[in-house]
Amino acid sequence: MKTLLIPALVLMLSACAGEYKFNSNLSGEAIDDYFKASDVTLYENSLAPKPPYEIIGLVEGETCQEQANDAPADISVARTLARRAAADKGANGLIIKKCLVVEEQTQGCFSRAICLGQAIKSPQTGSQ
Repeated sequence: MKTLLIPALVLMLSACAGEYKFNSNLSGEAIDDYFKASDVTLYENSLAPKPPYEIIGLVEGETCQEQANDAPADISVARTLARRAAADKGANGLIIKKCLVVEEQTQGCFSRAICLGQAIKSPQTGSQ
């Protein structure tokens, strides 16, 4: 009986050992893309950075409450989307010009939040 038990035990233990692979839908590029908005320093219109800086262009961020039971449109999400758009243009700063919430139902949205700003490139940006 002992002679059969030892080979069976060895066979069971060897079945547990193996080469396991881990697959994920996350990639380094996706993570970098998700966090690229954090590389853009945010400035309110009244607290613009000190020159010199280069204005790259205008950017906007917009969110929409599509269904009545969805969360209302949020300015902070619109601002983050504007920062991401600025990062896409190669900016390291964003001067927010105007943010607003439209609570009237228009164009398939129950509410809408919009932020507009200037994407800028400066040699060094301060944190707010």
